[in-house]
Amino acid sequence: MPQSFCQIYAHIIFSTKDHKRWLDEGIRNRVHAYLATLARDYGCPYVHVGGPDNHIHMLVDIGKKIDPISLIGKIKQDSSRFVKDLHSKYADFYWQGGYGAFSVGPTRVKDVEAYIDNQVEHHKSQTFKDEFRAFLDKYGIDYDDRYVWD
Repeated sequence: MPQSFCQIYAHIIFSTKDHKRWLDEGIRNRVHAYLATLARDYGCPYVHVGGPDNHIHMLVDIGKKIDPISLIGKIKQDSSRFVKDLHSKYADFYWQGGYGAFSVGPTRVKDVEAYIDNQVEHHKSQTFKDEFRAFLDKYGIDYDDRYVWD
């Protein structure tokens, strides 16, 4: 076959360090847009980003130019620098060390987009930790709660 084809959707979730509420109304949309731009620059043909003030949800088509681990690492590193450069009050900003990446079938893309778009409202009734545990449980991922959070 002379060409390579790839469509792998992933729902990526990561939090600010210690779940601090860094992503206030003043910067949240800028950070989301920057995350989307980074993902596209790294070869993701489709990106949808959202989340409340303490974590990020990204739905991406990974594409065929970068592996998921490298993509997430580069996005977190570059966006952390971006946030810190926005204002001196963000000088201590960091993302958590880990992340979650969950597969999404192409028929579920619209549902995941809606889920991401509803994050602020969603987190009026569910904490980030409960949400993340639910993803781990839904995908059958074994974990020890003592080592999930930093």
